Amino acid sequence: MPEPEQKTTPQRDSIGRTLLVAFLVSLLCSSLVASAAVLLKPRQEANEARHIRRNIVDVAGLLESGEDIERLFEGIEARVIDLQTGRYVDDVDELRFDPVKAAGDPALSLAIPDELDVAGIGRRAKWGLVYLVRKKGQLATIVLPVHGRGLWSMIYGLLALEPDANTIVGITFYEHGETPGLGDQIAKRPWRDLWSGKQLFDQSNNLKIEVVKGRVPPDSPLAPYHVDGISGATLTGRGVTTTLQYWLGEHAYGPYLQNIRSQREGS
Repeated sequence: MPEPEQKTTPQRDSIGRTLLVAFLVSLLCSSLVASAAVLLKPRQEANEARHIRRNIVDVAGLLESGEDIERLFEGIEARVIDLQTGRYVDDVDELRFDPVKAAGDPALSLAIPDELDVAGIGRRAKWGLVYLVRKKGQLATIVLPVHGRGLWSMIYGLLALEPDANTIVGITFYEHGETPGLGDQIAKRPWRDLWSGKQLFDQSNNLKIEVVKGRVPPDSPLAPYHVDGISGATLTGRGVTTTLQYWLGEHAYGPYLQNIRSQREGS
C-alpha cells in the first residue's frame, strides 16, 4: 500500500522562502560591499598618498595658500636609506617603497629588541624613507617619517630638520586616534609651533628632545630641547617623546643624521 504523500504546510513553506530570501540578500550585499572595496581601493590609496604629500610640504614650510600641492611636492627628493649604515640605497624604488608595509614583511624588516623598542612598534623596515628639500642645489630641509604608540593609537608623523640635522623646522602627526580636544592637539598648529627652533642633540651628541609635563621654564638649561606638554594629555606627549627617541636613535635614523652632520663639518 503506497505511503500517504507528505504535504508541506504553508507555515513551513513560508519560513523556507524567508530563509532563502535572507540568504540571497546577504549574498548580494556582501558581493556589493566586496566589489565596492575593490573598486574604491585605488582611489583611497591615492587620497592617502595626497594627504601624506600635503603634510610633507606643510611640515617642510613650503605650503602656501593657493599653491598646487603636487607641483610643490615634485620639488622634493625622496631617498631610501639603509638604517644600519645611514647611507643612501639606490636599488630600492623610493616611489613604491612603503616602510610601514615593509615592516610587516619578515624578509624586508627586523624585530626591534625589547630594550630598544621604546616606541612600541615591534618591527621596523630595514630601510627608511627620507625627503630632501633643496634650494639652489643645496640641502635646505630634511623630512623624516616617524611612528610610535601614543595613548590610544599608533601615531604617524613627520619631523622636519634644518641641514644641520639637529634644529627642528617643524613637526606634524597626520594619522592618529588620540583623544579629541586633548591628545589630538599633536596635529594642531599651536602646539606644533612650539617645536620650531628646538634642538635634538646637545653638544656632546646626546639626544635631549622631550615633551615635558607642564610648561618649560624659559631659563632652564634644557629649554632648547624641551617642549611644553599638552594639558590633560601627558601620556600622548610621552608617546611623542618615545617615538622620537627611537627614530632619532642609533637603531633608526641616528647613523643617517650623524652622516649628515659629519659631511657638514668636513665641508
